[in-house]
Formats: sequence, structure tokens, C-alpha cells
Amino acid sequence: MKHKGLQLPLQTFSLIAGFMVWVILSSLMPFIKEEISLTSNQLTLVTAIPVVLGSVLRIPIGYWTNRFGARKLFSISFLLLIFPIFYISKANSLADLVLGGLFLGISGAVFSVGVTSLPKYYPKERHGLINGIYGAGNIGTAITTFAAPVIATKLGWETTVQFYLILVLAVSLLNFLLGDKKEPKVVTPLSEQIKGVYKNEKLWFLSVFYFLTFGSFVAFTVYLPNFLVAQFDLSKIDAGMRTAGFIALATVFRPVGGWLGDRFNTFKILMVVFAGLTLSGILLAFNPSLMLYSAGCLAVAFFAGIGNGAVFKLLPLYFSKQAGIANGIVSAMGGLGGFFPPLILTFLFNLTGHYAIGFMALSQVASACLILAIWMYFQEKLARTNQGIKNADQTMLVME
Repeated sequence: MKHKGLQLPLQTFSLIAGFMVWVILSSLMPFIKEEISLTSNQLTLVTAIPVVLGSVLRIPIGYWTNRFGARKLFSISFLLLIFPIFYISKANSLADLVLGGLFLGISGAVFSVGVTSLPKYYPKERHGLINGIYGAGNIGTAITTFAAPVIATKLGWETTVQFYLILVLAVSLLNFLLGDKKEPKVVTPLSEQIKGVYKNEKLWFLSVFYFLTFGSFVAFTVYLPNFLVAQFDLSKIDAGMRTAGFIALATVFRPVGGWLGDRFNTFKILMVVFAGLTLSGILLAFNPSLMLYSAGCLAVAFFAGIGNGAVFKLLPLYFSKQAGIANGIVSAMGGLGGFFPPLILTFLFNLTGHYAIGFMALSQVASACLILAIWMYFQEKLARTNQGIKNADQTMLVME
């Protein structure tokens, strides 16, 4: 296939760009709120709103990628982003930020493109690593979280937003020129693909896992910049750099999680991940000092990154024929996992005056996922044992 070797770097770069755009509002919120008056609830809504469309759209985009190919999906998606980016740069009210932020979610939805397209080019034993490398494109959130406040300090947040117009145009053109026109297509009707997966309990267990791992990543990414300024009185640039560090750590360990899934039993890896997230949530719940809070956040980044890679090692194994819709559903759940926690944290803080209950909820969800991972591990082990007995019986019958 022409340009086949380019698809992994091209699609990974496209995801980096998409995630750069996805977190514009959360990264620049300390600047925006100085010009547009927002309550704490409104502020949280604005930073979380891009996650909504960015999550829901992942389902149809996964299906469309299987049907039309990554080249068309990336090219069209980045062209469409011109409108919300320009609109946000001219925003002067809460309604403008919400409307623009909603359609900004297209940039987060493009995640479904690569995880559906790239496995077509590689053998199954490499899917964990390949999806992990592609998923490392979420380093784009770190780039924006670090760079946007620095640029905004000198040029203003409106001009900073407009710089992203150049980025999305360039990515759209690159995909149009270098994307694989002959990517294998899957034309199974959407209704048939949904029927083929929705009764499979593994799909919903993996959705819960990704709801926690990727949801934690997204929630901390959109919440930390403003939280660190308000809670620990840090400067905007310092808060941005610390958030970028969180993102970078989670990103680095995502391909590591995929690689570990290729080499070892993925469920054992997930057990360690969920045990680690359980302990991290407990630490954060005790409202620790900045140093301990930073340690807790970095632990979340480490375990969430490995968990993200491990989950997408399992998906192609279970749903090779329905990869588009399965990837879309699981990744959508992950996105929604990043939408609700900031809203819940803000609500609980307004109600109780602290964040302890919210972080304990993170710990409890992680505990539930740990139990599910243990159960799935033993189910798989039992299934392999039964299959071995069945094969042995068949061999004996043939010999007789």
C-alpha cells in the first residue's frame, strides 16, 4: 500500500494535534476568567464541555473510519475544527465558551480514528505496542497545557487560540496528501456491528476500565491548571508546567502498558494498575501538602498511562471484526470518564468545603475495577483449561 509506512507517525502526529486543540479552554482558563466573569460551577462546565462531544462522537467516528478510512476522517475532522477555534477566539460570554467548547470536542473524538485504522497494518502480537504508541499522542495535551499559558502571557489568550487555526489546516492537508487511499475498508452495516458487540460482557468491562484510566487522565488534565492556582496559590505558568508533567508521565507510560500487554498477561497488569489507583485516590483524599498531592497525582498518571495502553491491547483481540464500533464505545466511555469527575468534585467542594469525598470515590471505583479484573483473569484461565480438556478429548477420540 502506498504510504503504508507513514500511517503510524502520521496518525500519531494527528492525534497530538487533536489533543492540543482539545484542551485549549482548560489550559487558558486562568486567563479567560479574568475577562469573562464565571462562577466556579460555570468554570468547571466550560472546561469539561469539550469532553462531551469528544466522547459521544467517538462511536460514529470509529465506525466511519472502518468504512471510509483514516485519511478522510482526519482530513474532514480537522477542517471542521476551524469554526469552533475561531469562534472561541472571539468569545465574550459563557454561552460563547460553551457553544465553541462543545464543537471543540471533535478534536478529542479523532482518537477513534487511529485505534481503528492502525491495527490493520500490523500483526496481533504487536497491537498493544502500536496502539500504545498512537495513544501517546495525548502528549498534545501537555504541549498546550505548558505552551498556551506562556504564549497567552505575552500575546493574550485570544491570539493564542487563533494560532491553532494554522495547526488544524496543516494537519488536514497532511492527511489529505499522505493518508492511505487504499486502506482496507469494513462495510458491515452499523446495526449489525452493534448487534455483534452489545451483548458481549467483555465490551462493557473494558469500557468501565477505560472510564477509570483514561477518565482519570482527562479529568486531571482539565481540572489541574485552575485547581492548582486556586488551591495552592501557584502562578498560572507554574500550574501549567505541573499539569504538563502529569500529562507527560501518563503519555510516556501508555506505550509501556501496551508493550507489557503484548508480553505478559494483560489482566495481571490491570490488577496492579487498579490497586495503584486505589491507593493514589486514598492519598489525595486526605488533602495533603503540595508535595504529597503532587506525588499522588504523578502516581495516578503512572498507573492511568499503563492502564490506557493495556486496555487497548485487549480490544483488538476480542473485537477484530467489529473494531470500529468497539473502539468507539470503549473510547467514548473513557472520554465521559473525564467529563463527570470535575463536575462532581466542584459540586462536592461547594457542598462540603473539601475534595476528600471525590477522591475517595476515585479510590472506590478503582477497587471495583480491581475486582472485575481478577474475575476476568480467572474466567479466561478457566476457559483455557476447559478448551484444553476439550482438545484432549477430541484427540483421544481420533486415536480410538
